[in-house]
Amino acid sequence: MGKLLLQQRRGKGSPAYKCPSHRYKTELSYRRYDEAERSASIRGYVAGFVDDPARSALLMSIVFENRERSLLLAPEGMRMGDEVQAGAKAGISLGSVLPLSVIPDGMPIYNIERAPGDGGTFVRSAGSSGYVVSHEKNAVLISLPSKRTVALSGMCRAQIGVVAGGGRLDRPMMKAGKMFYAARATNRSWPNVRGVAMNAVSHPYGGSQHHAGKSTCTSRNAPPGRKVGHLAARSTGRRKGKLKIGS
Repeated sequence: MGKLLLQQRRGKGSPAYKCPSHRYKTELSYRRYDEAERSASIRGYVAGFVDDPARSALLMSIVFENRERSLLLAPEGMRMGDEVQAGAKAGISLGSVLPLSVIPDGMPIYNIERAPGDGGTFVRSAGSSGYVVSHEKNAVLISLPSKRTVALSGMCRAQIGVVAGGGRLDRPMMKAGKMFYAARATNRSWPNVRGVAMNAVSHPYGGSQHHAGKSTCTSRNAPPGRKVGHLAARSTGRRKGKLKIGS
């Protein structure tokens, strides 16, 4: 009896390939959207910082004036003891949580909600930030790090600043051991061996036939174990021919 291919084992979802959620510190969400945030604001201070293996950015532990504790994404420039506010009447300061309707145009923001009260969805990775483009009649236009612009409700919340940890990928790992431990923290598969470097029994691209120029495009309806490569690709590789002006 043969064994499953690597891509089949990963797709099956065995414990070896699942994210180690039991080691994660929090699910990272804003505090409950209550009346204290809708009509006023609540103050807190930074009690400490937390390194969560679930994400690339650093977390900050906030203690609010009502003794409620919360973990939020830390912005660049935040320090121990700094004040953080949350609510519609909160001040424009690093790390504060405000509705998009009261954030000025051009302000860098992160941890943006897609729908009011969902706890934050957009712009959460280290070093990233979005920008408030303009306030329309029924929505606020936000520019995301991907240069895409989205229209969100003015009741959606966001934090002020840029997510801490920017530039972490600028310096190379230099040693395979460092990359090994970095990947193991989130159960990522590393190193990634090329399919054409494997034997034919280990991968659909293994053996010598793909070095001879066999296509890497795969049908969207391919069975498990064969569904690798460019799925239902319309084109692959570089564009050929001269680029026409105005096209």
